[in-house]
Amino acid sequence: MITDPTFYLFAIPAVILVGISKGGFGGSIAILGVPLMALAISPIRAAGIMLPILIVMDLIAVASYRRTFDVTVLAMTLPGALVGVGLGYLLAAYVDEAMVRLIIGSVAVLFSLDHWGRKYLRRQPDGPRGHSPVKGTLWGLVAGFTSFVSHAGGPPYQMYTLPLGLEKRVFAGTGVYFFFTLNAAKLVPYFALGQFSGRNLATSATLLPVAVLATLFGVWLVRIVPQQLFFRVIYVFVFVIGLKLMWDGIAGLV
Repeated sequence: MITDPTFYLFAIPAVILVGISKGGFGGSIAILGVPLMALAISPIRAAGIMLPILIVMDLIAVASYRRTFDVTVLAMTLPGALVGVGLGYLLAAYVDEAMVRLIIGSVAVLFSLDHWGRKYLRRQPDGPRGHSPVKGTLWGLVAGFTSFVSHAGGPPYQMYTLPLGLEKRVFAGTGVYFFFTLNAAKLVPYFALGQFSGRNLATSATLLPVAVLATLFGVWLVRIVPQQLFFRVIYVFVFVIGLKLMWDGIAGLV
C-alpha cells in the first residue's frame, strides 16, 4: 500500500470527483481522476489503482439506478464500445495517447460550442434527436477505445446521448450501466497488462470508503438538481473536460 501522504492529497480529491460522476452527476469529470493521481505517481499505476475503485463505484451506482436506464441507448452503443475495448488492448503498445486526447478534446469542445450556438445565437429549437445505429456504434467504439487507453470515454459517449433528450435520471442511469459494462470488460486486459499488483490493490482498498460516500453523494445530487440545470452543468463539464484533454494532448505531443 502507498503510505506517502502526498499521494493521498491528490488521490482523495480524485476519488471524490470520480465518485460524484459515477453517481450520475457531472458526466465526464470522472476522467480527471487518473490525471490527478498522476501528479503523485505514474499514470499507468494510477490507472491500475483506480480501476477496482471504479468497479465498486459502478456496483453502487447500478444498485441506485436499477431499472432506471434506456435499453435502446445501450443496444446502440455497447456493441461498438466492447469492440473499442478490444482494440484498445490490442493497440495499447502502439497508440499515441496524447493524440487521442487531443482529438477527443477537440471534438468535445466543438460539440459543446455547436450546442450553445444553436441554442443561444441562432435560437434554433434544441429538441430531442432520434437514435442512429451508425452514430451509436461509432461513438460507442470511440468511447470504448478511449476509455481503455486513457480513461476518457465520457465525452464520446455523451456526444451520442446528450442530443437524445433523455430524462435526467434515465440519462444518468444509462451512463452508469454503460460504463459498468466497459469497466468490467477492462478487468481481464488490465490484469494481463500487470496492473493489479498487491500494493496497488491495497491502496485501492484504502480509498474505497471515500469512493462509496462520493458515489452516493452523486446519486443524491442527480435527484435534487432540476432537469434543465442538470443538463446545463453536463454541457459545461463536457466543454471544460474537452479543453483539458486538448491541453494534455498538446503538452504530450510537444
